[in-house]
Amino acid sequence: MDRSDPPVWAHRHGPDWLLELHVQPGAKFTAVVGEHGGRLKLKISAPAVDNKANTFLLTWLATQLGVPKSSVQLVRGETARQKTVLVRGVACPWLDIGNNGKT
Repeated sequence: MDRSDPPVWAHRHGPDWLLELHVQPGAKFTAVVGEHGGRLKLKISAPAVDNKANTFLLTWLATQLGVPKSSVQLVRGETARQKTVLVRGVACPWLDIGNNGKT
């Protein structure tokens, strides 16, 4: 696969991207762990309590992608591990996610 070709978990949505994620909250650290069932698997350090995991996820993704938090929106999966996130203002989001190490 060419680095400019999107992985199975990234889909164009007009000028934006939909990212299909499998998120495991409550981990010791935040990291990309690979693919899981056609989705990008992430472990995040925030607990799945009072929407903390979703808030943390969106902030972490915005930081990884170098966009404002307002450019990252949860569109599906508010209470599930399988989530779909809309990202605006990024050409190839898969090149930036996880390249900044563990947090």
